[in-house]
Amino acid sequence: MTNTASQDVKDRDQAIDRVKDWDRRGLPGWAYHDEGFLALEMEQLFKTHWQVIGHVSDVPKPGDFITFDIGPERAMVMRGDDGVCRAFHNLCRHRGSRVVAQQAGHCTNAIVCPFHGWVYNFDGSLRGPARPDSYPGMDKSKFGLAPIELEIWMGFMFVRFAPGPQGSVKEYLQPYEAEFALHQTESLVPTGVPQFSEIDVNWKSVRDVDNEGYHVPIAHPALQDLYGFNYKDYAYGPGLSVAKGVFAPDSGRRWSVKNYTRITEPLAGLPAERHHLWSYFGLFPNNVFFLGPEAAYFYQEFPVGVNRSVVRTSVYRYPTENRRQRLARYLMARIDRVTFEEDRQLSIWSNESMKSSAFEDFHLSDLEMSVRRHHDQMRKVLPVVRLGTPPAASEMAERNAALRQELNADG
Repeated sequence: MTNTASQDVKDRDQAIDRVKDWDRRGLPGWAYHDEGFLALEMEQLFKTHWQVIGHVSDVPKPGDFITFDIGPERAMVMRGDDGVCRAFHNLCRHRGSRVVAQQAGHCTNAIVCPFHGWVYNFDGSLRGPARPDSYPGMDKSKFGLAPIELEIWMGFMFVRFAPGPQGSVKEYLQPYEAEFALHQTESLVPTGVPQFSEIDVNWKSVRDVDNEGYHVPIAHPALQDLYGFNYKDYAYGPGLSVAKGVFAPDSGRRWSVKNYTRITEPLAGLPAERHHLWSYFGLFPNNVFFLGPEAAYFYQEFPVGVNRSVVRTSVYRYPTENRRQRLARYLMARIDRVTFEEDRQLSIWSNESMKSSAFEDFHLSDLEMSVRRHHDQMRKVLPVVRLGTPPAASEMAERNAALRQELNADG
């Protein structure tokens, strides 16, 4: 038996030995601090899974664009002269400069690269290089902006840098469609450009904290004041996690909560059972949508480094919003800001603990179902994370592929 084959068998046996404990143990601590595993996540998780980039209302007119960065990848969505939204790599075909530099904006007549002035049409085709006489015989049709897969669902725009296991967004998110339709998400309009918050932890530590409400009674006084123990997790399908909290009208003792529940005014046409409901819809690996009575938003965390992440948030309102609903949205944002800062500290404590000699593993409660489901999905997509110790960075991808093949053969 070769050394590689022997290692494959050892990896497989080590992974299988952990099966009986997965429900409670979660991912191993090394997965949160290993550079080689982060590189694997970037290639085989973030590039191959759908990411929400914005809403069609972010690019209402031809020439409007919105951008999105994840790791080494830079994306942009632009609305063309024909009204069609298209996604491209935000990368000039000349020297690789960004062709648009802002988070969002508008190009008047064409896309002009700020480095050397190459000009592109809104459909991504190359109109012409600067000083075209210096490129004799150039076939412009071969130098358009490189396209990225784009799909629009319930008004939201999703991009994917490489084919992956989720299929189409419409098929994957079908279990969410009816509830998004009730909230008329296709009619949403942005309140501004996306906002960013950095945190010095692995991205999975952010997701772990966000994925469960077990900690709400102790760690989030405002949320506890809002909906108390009326917060539940639901399973909608693989990679789909949902949490819902129901609050009582005119409840709460804290200033923001008391005033929010007093003045909240739901979207016209929203069914009564959703008038006092906050719902969070997760899409593996890192996207979450919030639907409330008078507003909606999404947020997502991305790795900047193995121990640094950025959280991107984009908030939307309804075009019919009145003054009362605007004030309720402001109060909702106050509650969210406090909650985020509390979660930031919890993420730091959780992330740093995994380096301690006393850290044994996760011991997950039945009330942490969404954490368990997220970790299960991670092990399915990246089976190398089933191992108790990490392979060398140079062997990470090879070991992952071999383990996937072995486990697939076992059914």
